[in-house]
Amino acid sequence: AGQTGPPPGVEDPEIYAMLERADTIGTFQVESRAQQQMLPRSKPRNLEDLAVEIAIIRPGPIQGGAVHPYLRRRAGLEPVSYPHPSLEPVLKETLGVLLYQEQCIRVAMVAARFTAGDADQLRRAMTRSRSREAMAVMRERFIAGCGNNAIDAVTADGIFDKLAGFATYGFCKSHAASFALIAYQTLWLKRYRPAEFYCSLLNNQPMGFYAPEVLIGDARRHGIEILPLDVNLSGWKWQVDRQSGNPPSSVMRHLRPPLSAVNGLGEAAWERIAAAKPFGGLDDFCRRTRLPQSATADLIRAGAFDAFDPDR
Repeated sequence: AGQTGPPPGVEDPEIYAMLERADTIGTFQVESRAQQQMLPRSKPRNLEDLAVEIAIIRPGPIQGGAVHPYLRRRAGLEPVSYPHPSLEPVLKETLGVLLYQEQCIRVAMVAARFTAGDADQLRRAMTRSRSREAMAVMRERFIAGCGNNAIDAVTADGIFDKLAGFATYGFCKSHAASFALIAYQTLWLKRYRPAEFYCSLLNNQPMGFYAPEVLIGDARRHGIEILPLDVNLSGWKWQVDRQSGNPPSSVMRHLRPPLSAVNGLGEAAWERIAAAKPFGGLDDFCRRTRLPQSATADLIRAGAFDAFDPDR
């Protein structure tokens, strides 16, 4: 197919416009209902914003109380603030909220003067099933370290609570960034190669959040025509079908449904059909495939012979 849009880089404004209007069904990591509610508010503008978007809809940031403060600060509805001024270099990129596992480690190092090894042990301990006694010991050590760094006990206790709430299910930044890149690539495919995008999704079910019926409906809303089932033209899987145009388009927008969608038709029957194609009509089909009458009747009811006679 010829190139009809910008190359699949990471700065295409069309992709970020899709994110802003939550046009994300079928795309990696940003298709859930939670993401679709968040995207019009957060309005990602670059890959770093997209990494934040992926990382923030996680139990860790939600339990740590990061979501609403981040949204309000990003929208300019409240000033950016930090649990303690010393943490500004650590949390500045995420508007003062704890979002990445690396930040969890750095907060412990900056606030409580933990070594890198001690801070990572603290993070690991928080991610495991932990006893109340063990958490009390870690809290006491953290608050003592903050006290030696001129951070009062109330502030230190609040910082520890954020760490404890976050650490259970938080992304590391590199993980979020790699997911953001894949999300961007799937969005690019949906925007510039829609037929191939939906065809691939439909041929790899079950996956994602949505049933095939939802994906088909979304494909139609994006200008993809779902062609009729046809005993001569349909394969065993969904396929992209190039229809003649004037002038012919390099972006293919037609999908042909598969014979595998016909209830009860197995691969053995498909192999007999594939070996005998093409057919001149129903009589020719029956004579050369010798399929059971029930299987042929199912094909008729599904519309596979409508090209010969629409009267099923």
